[in-house]
Amino acid sequence: MVRLLGRSGARSAPRPSGLRTRGASDRFLGVPERGVPSDEPARGRRTGWFASLRSAVGGRSVAGQVFLLQVVIVLLLVVAAVVALVLQVRYDTTQEARNRSVAVAESFANAPGTREALSSPDPSAVLQPRAEAARKATDVDFIVVMNIDGIRYTHPKPDRIGKQFVGNIAPAQAGRVVTEEITGTIGPLVQAVVPVKAPDGQVVGLVSAGVTKATVGGTADRQLPLVLTAAAVALALSTAGTALVSRRLLRQTHGLGPHEMTRMYEHHDAVLHAVREGVIIVGTEGRLLLANDEAHRLLDLPADAEGRRVLHLGLAPDTAELLDSGRMATDEVHLVKDRLLAVNQRPTTLRGRPSGSVATLRDSTELRALSGRAEEARERLNMLYDAGVGIGTSLDVTRTAEELAELAVPRFADFATVDLYEAVLGGGQPEAATRLRRTACSGIRKDAPLYPVGEQLRFVDSSPQARALKDGHAVIEPRLDEAPGWRAQDLERSAQVVEFGIHSLIAVPLRAGSLVLGVVSFWRSQKGEPFEADEVALAEELVARAAVSIDNARRYTREHSMAVTLQRSLLPRRLPEQNALDIAYRYLPAQAGVGGDWFDVLPLSGARVALVVGDVVGHGLHAAATMGRLRTAVHNFSALDLPPDELLALLDELVARIDQDEAQEGDSAPVTGATCLYAVYDPVTQRCTMARAGHPPPALIQPDGSVGFPDVPAGPPLGLGGLPFETAELELAQDSRLVLYTDGLVEDRERDIDEGLELLREALSQAGPSPEETCQAVLEARRPARAGDDIALIVAGTRALGADLVAEWEVPSDPASVGRVRSDVTRTLEAWGLEELSFTTELILSELVTNAIRYGGEPIRVRMLHDRSLICEVFDSSSTSPHLRYATMTDEGGRGLFLVAQLADRWGTRYLPAGKVIWAEQPLP
Repeated sequence: MVRLLGRSGARSAPRPSGLRTRGASDRFLGVPERGVPSDEPARGRRTGWFASLRSAVGGRSVAGQVFLLQVVIVLLLVVAAVVALVLQVRYDTTQEARNRSVAVAESFANAPGTREALSSPDPSAVLQPRAEAARKATDVDFIVVMNIDGIRYTHPKPDRIGKQFVGNIAPAQAGRVVTEEITGTIGPLVQAVVPVKAPDGQVVGLVSAGVTKATVGGTADRQLPLVLTAAAVALALSTAGTALVSRRLLRQTHGLGPHEMTRMYEHHDAVLHAVREGVIIVGTEGRLLLANDEAHRLLDLPADAEGRRVLHLGLAPDTAELLDSGRMATDEVHLVKDRLLAVNQRPTTLRGRPSGSVATLRDSTELRALSGRAEEARERLNMLYDAGVGIGTSLDVTRTAEELAELAVPRFADFATVDLYEAVLGGGQPEAATRLRRTACSGIRKDAPLYPVGEQLRFVDSSPQARALKDGHAVIEPRLDEAPGWRAQDLERSAQVVEFGIHSLIAVPLRAGSLVLGVVSFWRSQKGEPFEADEVALAEELVARAAVSIDNARRYTREHSMAVTLQRSLLPRRLPEQNALDIAYRYLPAQAGVGGDWFDVLPLSGARVALVVGDVVGHGLHAAATMGRLRTAVHNFSALDLPPDELLALLDELVARIDQDEAQEGDSAPVTGATCLYAVYDPVTQRCTMARAGHPPPALIQPDGSVGFPDVPAGPPLGLGGLPFETAELELAQDSRLVLYTDGLVEDRERDIDEGLELLREALSQAGPSPEETCQAVLEARRPARAGDDIALIVAGTRALGADLVAEWEVPSDPASVGRVRSDVTRTLEAWGLEELSFTTELILSELVTNAIRYGGEPIRVRMLHDRSLICEVFDSSSTSPHLRYATMTDEGGRGLFLVAQLADRWGTRYLPAGKVIWAEQPLP
């Protein structure tokens, strides 16, 4: 019934005696012999169970299919049960969370006193303890009361009070209850927002309550182990039952039927003659029983070879001897005509005794050729992959060109040079009329006579590089010693290159779209063969990938240069001269590009100094330009001598107006996340008044070295509006150090601001006594390896204006007291050694005191400060602002302030809560 499988004309060859109808493939597939008694019944009984189980798991028999079907059904039932359970629990959890959050929010909104507290002067003081008590009593995660604009009055974390509520409040503002599911910092949660209504139905406030799903969940965790246990029992029972059925079926049918046997042999026949490897079966007495088509081709066997002795087939003696001997061989190489064949041979055993051998033949000649080509293609693909990964790791034009040259040597060429137009190196547009500069050069040796890096080049029209730049395509020069066009570039250097051993060249233009950025030259010296045409395609692909990175680096260089130029022009180039503070500062831009951090030191009237630190979130030209606008606005507002909170209010209004204008234009982004800290230090009183708009708090180093963070109220960021800014007044001892900074110093992706502030405290506690040493110590301890944000840092050491340099008098509201003021001024100036200023000072104070007596109110005080200039100040309780005017010839008055303006370098008015101060400054002689 079973035939030997050979070529189509030899399948009916007679079998030698002793060869059974079952071949080695039958035993390989595990088909049992029919009718053959077993001499090992005990071992058969021991392994029967495991064999039946392996067959069932394999799935090829009926038992295996039943097993798989039962397992799939049980698994589907288990999965369906678990999914249904999880979905039901999730639905119940969500509903319970919605109901609880809505109930708590409505209860608190309708609670007695909630509506009245919203209209009180300080809603947070009344509502915060009530909200916290209600939150703990109702087991919700938060209760937030807010005004109709979404500004929080209560929150579990007090630092969130005064900030914008995160969520959908529009329906609640319209008088409806709204619930929503969000994922917050504490996990998935459900929050509800309900309105607080006045008796007339008007919405006067909002209340939000939220609860996490984890708080009300947990049913699935209790039921899931029971379901999984039942599933495991079902799987175990189905496996055991299927194994019993499989064992009986295998014992009765041996696992295969006639149809499967016939199909198996048909497949064997097809596979045997389709493989690209010769197969030879040799029986007893060295007769050839089977040879597939590949074996006939490799050994050039005659058509009637099956059944004949291998020694009589005309094979090479060593090959015939190996096949006839039946000995074991592994990759034994034999020369058959013009082929090198690798022969593997193993003896076969039938019915417990040797009955022949099986040999496989592999043509190693073709395999080696194919392997060489495959290895070459693989290396080229690897090189292109490495080019995509290794070229363009930085946005630097020169470094990108160096990466291209380093990658090509020695994998593709022995030397590689990159020449770029001068404008490309600076980020500009390449111009064909300009010279090129050798930007990168890499080679297997350092003494090659090629143009060095940095050399300016202009290629002659006949050179391969010039032709590549002109035509936009790669140019190959297989033999440089026979290329007169290339030699014309530099006859002396060309001769040295050829003498050095460089004999072949490929020039490829660096093209990025329609722009030609330069040219790349690949040189060969060690390998004797010149560059071939198929290598040109590889060179073009390699350069094309690098050209994109070089163009990106060029664009980045251009934009970065523009942004840096703009930013540097907007930041202060030098600090103004003043005696109140000893200033040291640092500014570190982010590596990713310029940002919007800025700082300023602004001298004010009365020897006072203002310190400003601000931050516009983001990077690039927009952030830098916005920073410049805000810095200019601070300069202008500071000239009005406004308190810090009023100045920030004006700045907040300005940012809101900028956002509104840009939103109407629609071509630029709004100013989001702009922050600012404004502080004013008075060296006479040694008091510092400050306010901040969403900015990190300042640090204060006391003279004894202790470090703290003063409690300065945190206002909202600029542009949000709605809430006033608050000021904090500190009394600073002499030699204290005030530290102002931006968030890039204390906050990044790896740590939050609280951890950053603690690290800053440690760095400040170890800093030296001077502001310069403090700046250096902070940057050494806190400067990140790769700054993701700008860092602005100011350290101001406080100084005091001594009492011997301050003179102050109370002046009665009597014109006769002007004379006494003049006498006091003269004596004071003589004590200070400023007699030269006596006349002008007397005249200035006479006019200012006279105006205060006539138009102001009591009390009237005069103060003189001996600082970098002589400062005269007159205070009165009136808030009427004086103004300069030109008196006509017939007017009896009106020339006082005009005279003051002529005699003083600067003069102005500073408003105080109890009145105003008119001041004038004179330069010291």
